[in-house]
Amino acid sequence: MITDTANIPVISGIRELADTADAWLVDVWGVMHNGAVAFAAAADACAKFREAGGYVVLLTNAPRPGPAVVNQIARIGVPQTAYDAVLSSGDVTRGLITEWRDKRIHHLGPDRDRGIFEGIDIKFATSIEADIVVVTGLLDDETETPDDYAITLKSLQRRNIAMLCANPDLKAERGDRIVYCAGALAEAYEGFGGDVVYAGKPHLPIYDLALHMISEGRGEETSKDRVIAIGDGLKTDIAGAAAAGVRSVFVASGLHVEAGQQLSPEIVGELFKDAPLERPIAAMQTLAW
Repeated sequence: MITDTANIPVISGIRELADTADAWLVDVWGVMHNGAVAFAAAADACAKFREAGGYVVLLTNAPRPGPAVVNQIARIGVPQTAYDAVLSSGDVTRGLITEWRDKRIHHLGPDRDRGIFEGIDIKFATSIEADIVVVTGLLDDETETPDDYAITLKSLQRRNIAMLCANPDLKAERGDRIVYCAGALAEAYEGFGGDVVYAGKPHLPIYDLALHMISEGRGEETSKDRVIAIGDGLKTDIAGAAAAGVRSVFVASGLHVEAGQQLSPEIVGELFKDAPLERPIAAMQTLAW
């Protein structure tokens, strides 16, 4: 069933759009799982699309290489039948780090993200000695906020240290909580006057790689108008798809819609009233077939 609202239909099943696409770019955190539990309906929708001949790339702002993301989502319960390939902002970050391997790099983030540097000859340094800081997240995102890093960020900015942000997401849903991501630190750094280079959504390099991956995987050139991006982040998934010239479908996670609140025409209209160029072609409560 479709409910129309300000030209953005609220749909109950994405099968209504499946025939209009050859490939999907599907966000992971917030669409396929919430950081603690996999969403069976989302995995089923992706599997059914693939069974019908569609190609699915999981496109994530996770600050880890694709293989590490595969292992992580497998532990949470996302089956491999749901996707053909994974591309992460960590993959894009690794490419940039490789270009800067002659620089002294400081890693700002938890140890679990150190895999982003694996296999690259890095000159690690303290924040005082570094030429570049690579931020992958907060050291303890369960208790910390960007305010806890104000002194460090101000110190880096005074030395004009460039920041490479491996995860542009500001926040993410983890179970029933919302936690801060690397993007929140990068935003704070810019607020202090610092320079930031972003890997991942909504920036174009990750979309260029994803579209190339789709064409290679399908064995033929795939037009942008035959691709749909599916995500829950207004400033990352939806804005990024628009910038890349790809249609999008908005999924209502806890990032923008209160937990337990039913997605309504009024809510959708309010979310997108100030973003005329970034409007999705449809909105869904959750990704489902």
